[in-house]
Order: sequence, then structure tokens, then C-alpha cells
Amino acid sequence: MKKIALLLHLSLLLLATPALADLTKVADSVYSYVGVKDATPANSFAANAGIVVGRDGILVVDTLISAKEAKRFLADIRKVSDKPIRYVVNTHTHLDHAFGNGVFAREGAVIISHAADRALLERVGEATLKNIGNYGLKPEDMAGTEIVYPALTFTDRVTIDLGGETVELIRVAPSHTEGSVIVYLPAKKLLFAGDILFTDFHPYLADGDIAGWTRTLDALMAMDVERIIPGHGPLSTKKDLREMKEYLLLFDAKARELTVGSQDADAVVAELKKVLPKRSLAEWMIPFNLKSRYLQKQ
Repeated sequence: MKKIALLLHLSLLLLATPALADLTKVADSVYSYVGVKDATPANSFAANAGIVVGRDGILVVDTLISAKEAKRFLADIRKVSDKPIRYVVNTHTHLDHAFGNGVFAREGAVIISHAADRALLERVGEATLKNIGNYGLKPEDMAGTEIVYPALTFTDRVTIDLGGETVELIRVAPSHTEGSVIVYLPAKKLLFAGDILFTDFHPYLADGDIAGWTRTLDALMAMDVERIIPGHGPLSTKKDLREMKEYLLLFDAKARELTVGSQDADAVVAELKKVLPKRSLAEWMIPFNLKSRYLQKQ
């Protein structure tokens, strides 16, 4: 009976522990994590990351939050292909998308970002890593992690030929960050949106430019795209871009309206929750965004 009870206990523990996602084949030669449900800090806040495999090598899109997470990602990549990793694109340089850079730099990859987001990483990267407990992470979560800056930056657009796979890196306007970029595969009508798009996931707004962000979303909706890999959330479509724009405009307008009459964070959050679209993950972002953007600093 004791053995049965122990097995039952272990089974329940396994069921209660979110399984790590595998890379999903999104299209020929394109693989990504999508729809990750474990949004804990150590699991990169459920950030998506992916690869494009060409004849001459691999392009990696984002590197997750730490050396540990990047090594897991690299192991999953090697289940798909043993081709050399030529490039890494940081869609932006927040910790959950760029602090795994060092693992891929050691593989010989050239790390690329928009110039503004390299500058962002230079400003805050080391301090973020030093104060990682502020982000719900433990020193052991970040063991071996180092800040590695993009070696190549651009300001508008870059085209990369991987050998039979053409990839375009495009920045429209300041959005989630000043230098957020998309990774576009025109032949496949597919793009990696980074955190320009959060699907079924409350977005992080603290560094965002709402006007530029909505302009960027409009530009993406005008592109010849059928499948979109968001920065967080499941595989998406233009419908999700429209809903993202609506969310941003609603949050911004309502937060500005409510904070004119009240600086009570709990009361304002309660009102915001009544009007914001329901999303499955990261509801804690609502008070965080409110405090970081709309409430007067005490």
C-alpha cells in the first residue's frame, strides 16, 4: 500500500509540474516554442523562441532568459538540425529574450539587433542581472549567464540569405521597445513578432511607445502574412494583431482616465480588470503596467 501511495503521490506531482515545451514545426524549415503555459520566471516567462533552417545554416530568433534556458533551447535545436548556427536575432533585448545570448555566441553565431535595443541592453543589462531577484529569479536560475551584446546592429531593414531561405529583419517604429523588430519570411507568409504581439497573455508595457506600437501593428496587418509567432502565446493570425491593438488603446485610455481621479492602485486595477479583455496568462502585468506608466511616483 505504501508503494501505491508513493506512486500516486509522484504521479500527482508530475501532473502538477508543467512539462517543458518542445520546438514545434510551424512551417518547412521553421520551428518554434509556441503557446508555452508555464509563465514562471525560470521558464523565461513563457517566452517563445525559434529557428529558421537554411541550406547554409541556422538563424535563431531570441535566446530565452538564461544560460540554462539557452542550453535547453540549443539541445532542442540539435534534435532538429546539426547545421551551424550562423545568426541570432534579438527581436528586442529584454532579459527573457536576450540573456541566453552567450550560449549561442559560444557556438559562433553573430548576434543581431536594432541599434536602439543594443543601447538598451548596454544601459540596463548588467544591473538587471545583478538584481535578478527583483524579477523573481534565484542566482542558481542564472548560473553561467552573462550579458552578451549584439555584434551587428541596424536601424531599418536587413535581409539574410540562409541558402534557400530568405529572412527579412524589419523595424517599423518604436513599439514594445524602441528597437523591437520582426523576423519575416515572405515566401512562407510567416513572421516572428517578438513582443510586439502577446496573444492570450497580458503584455508588458513599461518600455512601450503606444503610438508607435499601434502604428507597427497596423503595418504588420498590411503585410502578406498568414501565421505569426508572438513573443508570448500560441501561434497567431492577423486577428490577434487587431486584438493586441485594441488592448493597448483600451488600457492606455482607461488607465489615463482612472488615474486622473485616483492614485489608489488597487482601486484602479479593479476597474481595469472590468474592462480589459480576458487573457489566460500574466494578469499580474496589469498592476505592474499601471504602476510603471500611469501612477505618480511616490
